[in-house]
Amino acid sequence: GMILVVDDDPDVRDVVELVLKDEGHAIAVAADGASALELIMRRKIRPDLILTDFNLPNGMDGVQFARRVQQAQGRVIPVIILTGDISTVALREISAEHCVQLNKPVKLTELTATIQRLLPPDPAGARQAAEAPATIGPVIFVVDDEAHIRNSIRTVLEADGRVVEDYASCEAFLAAYRPGGEACLLIDGYLPGMTGLELLKHLSEAGHQLPAIMITGNSDVSMAVRAMKAGASDFIEKPITGSDLLASIDQALEHAHDSHKHDAWKDSATVHLAGLTPRQRQIMEMVLAGHPSKNIAADLGISQRTVENHRAAIMKKSGSKSLPALARLALAAAWRDGDKPPA
Repeated sequence: GMILVVDDDPDVRDVVELVLKDEGHAIAVAADGASALELIMRRKIRPDLILTDFNLPNGMDGVQFARRVQQAQGRVIPVIILTGDISTVALREISAEHCVQLNKPVKLTELTATIQRLLPPDPAGARQAAEAPATIGPVIFVVDDEAHIRNSIRTVLEADGRVVEDYASCEAFLAAYRPGGEACLLIDGYLPGMTGLELLKHLSEAGHQLPAIMITGNSDVSMAVRAMKAGASDFIEKPITGSDLLASIDQALEHAHDSHKHDAWKDSATVHLAGLTPRQRQIMEMVLAGHPSKNIAADLGISQRTVENHRAAIMKKSGSKSLPALARLALAAAWRDGDKPPA
């Protein structure tokens, strides 16, 4: 079943998520009631059971949250309340909403047994699932050294029905990775040990055709350019939004699956940059290499205002809303023309 876990303690969320996934459940996690409600509304998840702490931050306790979810979805959902608060008022609130209370610290055997007892049976669905051939979608490999980022990305992807494997380092990913099957790599640009760029180069040299997306810092254009030159099909900037993440993954998988669409994307990029003058192309390459306007002006012997005017014209002619978008176009167009990508 789909279990929604709401707790402001990240250690509790991690342990519960690990245990319940081992039991075969699909899991979505949130730190408070407001973010959990947003997860339900935006990602359209339908929890079969809610597991929530009673004392949640930001003005909504576990009972109030459970009530809001059931009202929004128009159905009764089993609710387990975890609490160390044994006051009469708290017990009365929990009992009034027909929630099951488990005192902290809860034993995992007691928790899993309670979940199995409360989850609604679905014999018809189970029979159909047993009779149907097993299908596994593309695996999304997430490599990031920060656990909360991996968990956040996993939550978004699994809520969208994706299959996710996450790793804290490039070395751990390589130890587990087996080529074959449809997959996509989502990797942070800055990692201790082997860096994201080094991993992309390693995969390319080994001949693995694994579509990859680099996670970069805000407006870190030079890293983005290096990532795409190293083999990344795209890059996304922090902070990451769920819609951008899903769109980038779909595009990477689609391009890897259909070379004609990839070629069409490159053709489109060439058309967008066709109107640039030689001077504008020169300035574009210097901008994408990370040079500020002041330095470009000094190197070219022109005024800084002239450089800014050229930059504005480049953005307008290319239809780019940001420097990262311009970097995508420039690299794609360079590869289509057979030219050397921007330095």
